[in-house]
Parts: sequence; structure tokens; C-alpha cells
Amino acid sequence: MIERELYMRQIRPFMGQPVVKVITGIRRCGKSVVLQLVADELLRRGVERESIVYMNFESFEWMDLSDARTLYAHVKGVVDGRPGKPCILLDEVQEVEGWERAVNSFIVDWGADVYVTGSNSRMLSSELATYLAGRYVSIHVMPLSFGEYLLFRGVGGKDAATLRSEFRKYLRLGGFPAVHTARYDEATAYKLVYDIYSSVILRDTVQRHGIRNVELLERVVKFVFDNIGNRLNAKNIADYFKSQHRRVDPNTVYNYLEALQGAYVVQRVQRYDIKGKELLQTNEKYFVSDLSLIYAVMGCRDRFIAGALENVVYWEMRRRGYDVYIGRLESSEVDFVGIRREAKLYVQVTYRMEAAGTVEREFGPLLAIDDQHPKFVVSMDDAWQDNVDGVRHRHIAEFLTDETW
Repeated sequence: MIERELYMRQIRPFMGQPVVKVITGIRRCGKSVVLQLVADELLRRGVERESIVYMNFESFEWMDLSDARTLYAHVKGVVDGRPGKPCILLDEVQEVEGWERAVNSFIVDWGADVYVTGSNSRMLSSELATYLAGRYVSIHVMPLSFGEYLLFRGVGGKDAATLRSEFRKYLRLGGFPAVHTARYDEATAYKLVYDIYSSVILRDTVQRHGIRNVELLERVVKFVFDNIGNRLNAKNIADYFKSQHRRVDPNTVYNYLEALQGAYVVQRVQRYDIKGKELLQTNEKYFVSDLSLIYAVMGCRDRFIAGALENVVYWEMRRRGYDVYIGRLESSEVDFVGIRREAKLYVQVTYRMEAAGTVEREFGPLLAIDDQHPKFVVSMDDAWQDNVDGVRHRHIAEFLTDETW
């Protein structure tokens, strides 16, 4: 079990405090491991083992605790008479109807230290805000970053050749921890990932949102997967289906996209006017939570490479705390604008820099930005290494493991 320090750093300031730590993310991304890391740290801090209540609601053991009332009654029976403040850890708590009310009572009645995980962003809905207003923090756990993948695989050497070789493997296998628990070949790895995908589609989209037309939902998923890195919205997806002689209401597509976001399958990224410093409401892009989902559903295709690299860079920027947007600068586009408090970061992503036209296309928009914030062009070139007037070029493997940006 690797120490997922990125998330523990976010959780530690709130340990022992009367706020609910809400740990969310797509199924099988490692939320349960983070919860176990929390339990281990509580023990190291001197919390008595008897004070820690842990329940995983995907286990048959807790199937009778299906609503807030029965959950509260059970926990009360466990903690009554035990010394010290209870620490309550609830895994996949969205399986309990009205869980927010029980958790609110844990804090009000006992001042409990509460941690919950769930696989749907509806956990952060208006109900949660109503019952826990001002008393919760959200931590989004993602599949393994490239840096975590290196730790998981026990890769010690971090010379350029090793990093680049390992990145090519990471790019194909993705970051779901289950894929890296053994030396699976690609076919076996994608079988594991497809099972994750099926579970997410069935339980966190179809069942949770009452979707009846599962076949249409999966067509929408495949269209989005096939267009990673391209501009998309509900209307042009509906227009595509219309061109295939299938009428689909754009509102239906929009609702499906929202459901997929809620299950952390995809993430919509808005466009940002760099000069006007405002968000734009059209031509967003969608990125998938882990590239292996695309390969498991669609197969590996060389034409995915540009969007795949953008996908990896987008999530790395998110992991590092940036709000990430697609940048517009008059008639040109910057792949990513990252904003983190007062800091900004601009990143262009491309596969190769071999042609002169590619160099101009990737460096030009960054050179036109009139500020002093860091600017990078990221690619998979092994030989091309030039920087241009302060805009730095980095191989993507080195960019992802560079802690200085």
C-alpha cells in the first residue's frame, strides 16, 4: 500500500476537527486505501482502536443499515460507553439513504471526527450543503498520477530514459491501482478496467439517475471518448446523432453528460478568455478520469495520442491544485490555463515538434501572452529540447515529475 501523500496532506489539517471529511472519486480509484491511511494515522496520533468505527457499505455485513435512522442507531450502540471522541469512517456511504442526517447528528451529539467516501458527486448536493453547511470539506481522489504510478511499480531510477519508458507504459495502462497490483498484460488490464467501467455506468449513472435508454447513454460515452481533446457540447453531440439518422434531444444528451460527470467518468472543462479574464460558455472540452477507460471501451488507436496527452496533463494540473481552463487568446487557443490563487500557468501539449509549423503553432500563442507567469510546451519528443524566448519545452514524463511548477 503506497502512501497517497497528496491526499493525506489535504486531510491532515482537518483531522480531529468537527468537520466531515468527504472523500470522493470514481470507483476503484483508491478512496478506501485513503480511508485506511486515515485510520492508520489516527492510531499513530494516539486514538484508541476502540474509538474508531469503520464500515464499508459495499459489504453485505451492513446491508440492513439502509437509511439514516438505522445507521445512527447502530453507531450509537457502538460508541455509547466508550471513552474519548469517536472517529467514524464510512466507506461508500451514498448507499445509505439520507446519510447526511446521521452524519450531522454524529457531530452535533458527540463531536465525532467523521470521514466518508463516495463515488458520486451528488454527495456534494444541496442536501449535504443543507445538513452540513460550513461543516464539511471535500477531497477529490483520482487514479494514480504518473509519480504515484512510479512508486506503485517500485521504479527507483528516475533518469530520463527510465522516465520516458515508464511513461509510455503508464499512458497505455492508466492509473487505476488494481491494474498495477500485478504484472498484467494489456488485454487483462483492460478487462479489469472494463469491469470498473461497467460498474460505474450501471450503479453510478443508470441506477442513480434512473436512466432508461442505456444504449443511448453508452453511445454518448463512446462519442465523448472518441473526441477527447476536441471541443464538445450537448448540441453538437445531438447533431452528430442526427447525421446518423437518429433524433436525440440535446437536453437528454446534456443530462447524460451531467450524470457521467457526477460519476466522475468525465470532466467538463470551460474556456477562458485570457485577455478579458472571463469564462466563456461555449465549446468546452471533456476529459476522462483515466485513459484506460477509453482503451477498455474503444480499443487503443494511434489517433487518440494528442487528446490522451492533453488528458494526462489536465489531471496533473488538477492534482496540483490548479483550476484548469481552455485558454482563448483572440483567434488562437492555449491548451490549458491553470489558476491557483494568484499564480497562473500556461501549457501547450503536442505529440511531436518535428515540423517547423508545429513549433510556430505551439509556441506562438504562449509568446503572445503578455505576462510573466510560467509557460510550457509539453511533448513526447526525445531529441527536440529548445526553449523559445522564455517559453520552456519539456518532455511530458519530466514535466509530470517536476515538483517546481
